[in-house]
Amino acid sequence: MKIKSFKYIAAAAVLGFGMTSCEKFLDRPTEDSYVAGSYYKTDAECIAAVDYLYNSPWYDFQRGFFKVGEVLSGNYYWGSSPYLNFSLNANDEDLRNMSYSLWAVNAHSNVVRKYIEGGGASQAVKNQTMGECLLWKAVAYFYLVRTFGDVPIVHDNATMLEAGDYNDQPKVQKADVYEYIVMTLEEAINLLPENCAEGRLDKTCAKGLLAKVYLQKAGVTGSLNNDDLTQAVKYAKEVEADSKRKLEQEYATCFKLEGNKSMENMIAWRWVVSSQWTSQNTLQSDLGMTGIDEFGDVWGEWAGPSVDLQDAFNFNMLEDPSKRISADTRRKATFMTVGDVIPYLWRDKGGFDYMRFEFDKDYNEAAWGEHRCATGANCVKHMYGNNNDHLTVLGTPASRMASSLCTPILRVADVYLVHAEAQALIDGGQTSDTLAVGAFNAVHKRALPGAAAKKSITFDDVWKERRLELALEGDRWYDFVRLSYYNKQKAIDELKSQRRNTYWNLPAMFKTYYQTGQWQLENADDNGELQTAMYDDQTPVPNITENSFTIPFPMEDLTFNPHLSEEAIHVDVREKYSYSAKK
Repeated sequence: MKIKSFKYIAAAAVLGFGMTSCEKFLDRPTEDSYVAGSYYKTDAECIAAVDYLYNSPWYDFQRGFFKVGEVLSGNYYWGSSPYLNFSLNANDEDLRNMSYSLWAVNAHSNVVRKYIEGGGASQAVKNQTMGECLLWKAVAYFYLVRTFGDVPIVHDNATMLEAGDYNDQPKVQKADVYEYIVMTLEEAINLLPENCAEGRLDKTCAKGLLAKVYLQKAGVTGSLNNDDLTQAVKYAKEVEADSKRKLEQEYATCFKLEGNKSMENMIAWRWVVSSQWTSQNTLQSDLGMTGIDEFGDVWGEWAGPSVDLQDAFNFNMLEDPSKRISADTRRKATFMTVGDVIPYLWRDKGGFDYMRFEFDKDYNEAAWGEHRCATGANCVKHMYGNNNDHLTVLGTPASRMASSLCTPILRVADVYLVHAEAQALIDGGQTSDTLAVGAFNAVHKRALPGAAAKKSITFDDVWKERRLELALEGDRWYDFVRLSYYNKQKAIDELKSQRRNTYWNLPAMFKTYYQTGQWQLENADDNGELQTAMYDDQTPVPNITENSFTIPFPMEDLTFNPHLSEEAIHVDVREKYSYSAKK
């Protein structure tokens, strides 16, 4: 999934951009290439320039996004991955690509904004597109500071290149980096329109991210700052007041191909299958089951949702599927297992039948005749299905390692839970505040329609709800980072208590069940030997320490900029940096 090696802050200074058509950037492939600085003279050229920021610069981040967010956090089992056992080091390829991608987004955002500001488009479109650049810049920095901690601030690539000091930047203390993100989002809010066309960023999107940034920032100094928590509540309420940004009635809608048009998906990577490699979504290849599409590009069935995540859903893999009750509707929209049929995947075959896919060659000619994931389940989120699904919903074909399924980065439900968590913390860990509890209940009751509405909520209520609501969306590790700022031991204790290992002997049990309909824990394997399905509790607890919540910089970053190995400095970001765009 590698594009090219971007020096960590020098990228995009004088760079040719492949631009997506400005007419319908969610649906149409790349058609033109503009050279930065030569165009941006019209409204259409400004919009086309920004379209690119919704996909290509993020491409190399996809694996890091999932491995850091979900494998490191204990939500996903991925074999002997260093993200699973906390042995990650500076030489990891996915970490390197993740860092390159984030710095590239920042660089592209800086340069495109600068050219738009000096261009000849209408002021309204210039404001809109500069606001979009700033919002994507803020998203990149939000990932950078939560992943690596103290990081350099690259405010203006061109100025640094002219000065020749672009690889000579000191790390800035993470509290100051958060303030820089806040400042950037405030400017984005000033510039962005109230409502944009479908899928584009607007004021409410920026306010939603700002609410989440304030919640994360609140504990960065080691104790909770009520002013930051109050700001998180303030901006979350403004999102809730937007009549266009509401929860989908059905949770799964956000993650189907139809979710490309969902207003709940406030900030999302808007992938496009095109002739331009890097404009597309590739997550199905890593996370799907071999044969789910026709392109021979999927290999992810050996990994799957962790036993610990299954526990969080009150789901027991060893329980007879015919007696299993999945009360939480989010479970089947998140992962699938024995007995499940996912209706919006393989629509031309009546839905994706998990067991038939593995064992029935009449249903799936690629069926391998065995179960492969040692946790017993596989991903549903990030799956688009087969080419027929893609054509049916989007009207365009998929391709090898390429779909146009959007990847949600910030959803309305997330902002509702930010509101609930911030208010619970303001009130000492439990709140009966009507609006905060109402926001929590809206998310909770969508997932469990028959559940009684809560009259008060605790921090732990919200903590668990966030895990279930946002599972496998690349976010869970950053919840632990946020908690570690002010209660590191609580974060360590939970991570150490997780069931990160696998089950023994699931394949024989699954095969017997498919062939006979009998669910029994003890079954004969292919050699006739009896095997008992059970959880493997013999693996040592990962070595999680106080330093585990800051991920190491890639070796290349350390080589380019030796200051990354030094202590971070304090910077008054509002004094040193400014955005000078005219309103």
